[in-house]
Amino acid sequence: QVQLVESGGGLAQPGGSLRLSCVASGSFFRLNYMGWYRQVPGKQRELVARISIGGSTAYADSVKGRFTISGDNAKNTVTLQMNSLKPEDTAVYYCHSVVMASRWISRTDDYWGQGTQVTVSS
Repeated sequence: QVQLVESGGGLAQPGGSLRLSCVASGSFFRLNYMGWYRQVPGKQRELVARISIGGSTAYADSVKGRFTISGDNAKNTVTLQMNSLKPEDTAVYYCHSVVMASRWISRTDDYWGQGTQVTVSS
């Protein structure tokens, strides 16, 4: 089992910044990907950004140039630095990881954090 614990989030003004962090713990062989999704009521959860174990990153078009994802493989953490925030960034943000439980089994599993609220409002 893997646990993802998020921290950060809260209230920011338009144009402001927030930082989200997530740490993975438990029993696993490797975290192939870590990333962040977000969801607003009535809409599907959407990818915000993710980073692979090799450092490759991917971003939603809506956050490119404003958000930066970084990871620390040794500490099993991922951080999302959110700058130039907009009201439309308001959502619950979920940490996500694609986990390989064992080096002997190629199967991966998806894990999610509990979610943290980000509100952008003046």
